[in-house]
Amino acid sequence: MRKSAYINNDTDTRGDAAHDVVQLINAQGKGEVVFVCEHASCFVPDEFAGLGLDADALKSHVAWDPGAWAVAQELSAIFDAPLVAPGVSRLVYDCNRPAQAQSAVPQKSEIYDIPGNIGLSDADRLSRAERFYLPYRNALTTVLENAVSAGQRPAFITIHSFTPVYHGAKRMLDLGILHDTDARLADEILNITSIEGELVAKSNEPYGPEDGVTYTLAEHAIPRGLPNVMIEIRNDLLSDADAQHAMAVRLAGYFKTALANLDDDLSGDLKREEAS
Repeated sequence: MRKSAYINNDTDTRGDAAHDVVQLINAQGKGEVVFVCEHASCFVPDEFAGLGLDADALKSHVAWDPGAWAVAQELSAIFDAPLVAPGVSRLVYDCNRPAQAQSAVPQKSEIYDIPGNIGLSDADRLSRAERFYLPYRNALTTVLENAVSAGQRPAFITIHSFTPVYHGAKRMLDLGILHDTDARLADEILNITSIEGELVAKSNEPYGPEDGVTYTLAEHAIPRGLPNVMIEIRNDLLSDADAQHAMAVRLAGYFKTALANLDDDLSGDLKREEAS
């Protein structure tokens, strides 16, 4: 039985008990991917008094993406790839939203009002962004710029999880394969999952760009021309460490095949251009 990489308000398996504002794993990794896990933690600093929520709410999906961090860690190891994540709950600051969006510091999440986020001034919201978002953004930017400067064109993959039931409606999929304006990598993965036929994977579900969830892709990957995708995993498929490991291995296979197919497509395009 594997030990679960669970992050909560008492312990942080990613590092020390101080809950760093940004977590950076394997920054010098030489793999062909950069991984991101924007909703890795449910940690809320003591000064925020739990944002007025009880312990159950703070360990539920509203505060983080259960299981996503463990999968991201495994993928980082498999690919020898950098992994970047914020160190606080998305209820403190959602690093997958633009700073000007109200949802960056949400006043309500699913069925929960977030008392600690209600009535904040613009200065309060700016303070949260400067403290929690900018260090994460700067760390991720540095990782990407170092890779590009070294002649790499890494794929950019973000890892998330979603609830099986939302507002009483059952979600009829296992994986969401999300993209913004660049669908290259997403399309390859969807083709692979369709051929395999073991998991139900759908494009831009249970969320899509119109919901604002592809901000990280649009902010960091698309301007650099990097192949990119956001992966949403139904969180009951990540119920323990063994399940998380199995999912990471499965996804790694999808990613390796998809990236090889993209390389083949690019090589074919270059050969056609040279022949024309």
